[in-house]
Amino acid sequence: MVLKKGVKFFQRLINSKSLRFGENYEDDDLVNSDEVMKKPCPVQIVLAHEDDHNFELDEEALEQILLQEHIRDLNIVVVSVAGAFRKGKSFLLDFMLRYMYNKDSQSWIGGNNEPLTGFTWRGGCERETTGIQVWNEVFVIDRPNGTKVAVLLMDTQGAFDSQSTIKDCATVFALSTMTSSVQVYNLSQNIQEDDLQHLQLFTEYGRLAMEEIYQKPFQTLMFLIRDWSYPYEHSYGLEGGKQFLEKRLQVKKNQHEELQNVRKHIHNCFSNLGCFLLPHPGLKVATNPSFDGRLKDIDEDFKRELRNLVPLLLAPENLVEKEISGSKVTCRDLVEYFKAYIKIYQGEELPHPKSMLQATAEANNLAAVAGARDTYCKSMEQVCGGDKPYIAPSDLERKHLDLKEVAIKQFRSVKKMGGDEFCRRYQDQLEAEIEETYANFIKHNDGKNIFYAARTPATLFAVMFAMYIISGLTGFIGLNSIAVLCNLVMGLALTFLCTWAYVKYSGEFREIGTMIDQIAETLWEQVLKPLGDNLMEENIRQSVTNSIKAGLTDQVSHHARLKTD
Repeated sequence: MVLKKGVKFFQRLINSKSLRFGENYEDDDLVNSDEVMKKPCPVQIVLAHEDDHNFELDEEALEQILLQEHIRDLNIVVVSVAGAFRKGKSFLLDFMLRYMYNKDSQSWIGGNNEPLTGFTWRGGCERETTGIQVWNEVFVIDRPNGTKVAVLLMDTQGAFDSQSTIKDCATVFALSTMTSSVQVYNLSQNIQEDDLQHLQLFTEYGRLAMEEIYQKPFQTLMFLIRDWSYPYEHSYGLEGGKQFLEKRLQVKKNQHEELQNVRKHIHNCFSNLGCFLLPHPGLKVATNPSFDGRLKDIDEDFKRELRNLVPLLLAPENLVEKEISGSKVTCRDLVEYFKAYIKIYQGEELPHPKSMLQATAEANNLAAVAGARDTYCKSMEQVCGGDKPYIAPSDLERKHLDLKEVAIKQFRSVKKMGGDEFCRRYQDQLEAEIEETYANFIKHNDGKNIFYAARTPATLFAVMFAMYIISGLTGFIGLNSIAVLCNLVMGLALTFLCTWAYVKYSGEFREIGTMIDQIAETLWEQVLKPLGDNLMEENIRQSVTNSIKAGLTDQVSHHARLKTD
């Protein structure tokens, strides 16, 4: 246990070079871990294992941060920054830290020669942050309404680096979105269609892990467009971003269905959507390998908009408290939610996302259809399979309806991507396939009925007998042409009967046997059965009439006797 704690502490230490806000630790400071945890620093709470592409929650570190006595029962505000790697997420978070430590000062952004410290960041093209990190000092803020809230800042592993799978990216983004009240989606230069598709995939992966949802599952998503180069079309800041986002997420009638679905999905996932356009910080920031965050190297436009952006997210009047299913979440609650969510992503219950949500959702739903249909077929085999005796059609239909309902419930219980509307198409497909399978079971069951099996020869024999009688009668009264025709039909029926018997005996010429069965079925349904029904109906009607007449006669006789008496 001591060794495990030491390893976790060492991992947290490795992933944060600048441990104390505004200064670096020396080697001697690593001796006492309890002392280090008391000082402001980034702490990794979700560890990324590169060997098996799995994630582990450092419960001890998370509990040390969120279960402190003075904050554990406060409602929490979680501001997270997510997006592609090497796009300046940690750099932005460090300016948020400056604001949180100096929010009462007009010059919270710092001095011109002050290096930027806090969350570890650097220039270059290789990734820096892995897993999920949080700042271990939770800020207690007084809201304008008099309540106190706890504010937690979260940094996430960048997506789409050379060492992360799509599942890794989806898991990190989904976890941070599920646990944050404000998710800042950090993008470069523009919102491209693939950015929206990735957002759809990642949020669907998060929605899938949550329980049944009857409202929008996530709270606020802020698109942050870095290095915005078109201020002449949409001005820097929130207003320009709002206009730009409305255009990008607009659902148009002439759009392809796939593009419409992406936009509808994003609108349905988040309670609030915003966008902020941030200018490029300048060439010195982009090209100077020794840049350490000093304001003197950053362009004025960037600093001006940064002064607007950070308070927009973190000013007391703008804070968004974390809610799940409409209920406020405390620091203590968030620990439990983290534990529950990480278990889901560590298990095998969720489908592994691929490059496109559509492909994953289709495969996922088709697998659910196949499983439910297989359950139905196996259960029906137990009812009327090959070695089972004939079952009454009404009983078979009742069993079919019960087992169909079981199969549909199984399909619905499987966790599926795509949303209700998408999954409904596959449920309809399942129901159609079940009905088709049921029709085959009906034929199979009818084949076990000796009367059904004898229907074809009985029908042909009835035709032969009828033609024989009609031929004799018409020949007797001199209608020889009709008699010849009846004899011809009788001979044809006899030929069919002999051929059918040979097919059933030998198994050859099955197509001919099927054709004869169909002809006999048509004769039975269209001629013999209606004729028999009419005769039976006439007999019943005659019997009822006779009974009524007899009853009336008895009543008349009875009244006559009474009068006589």
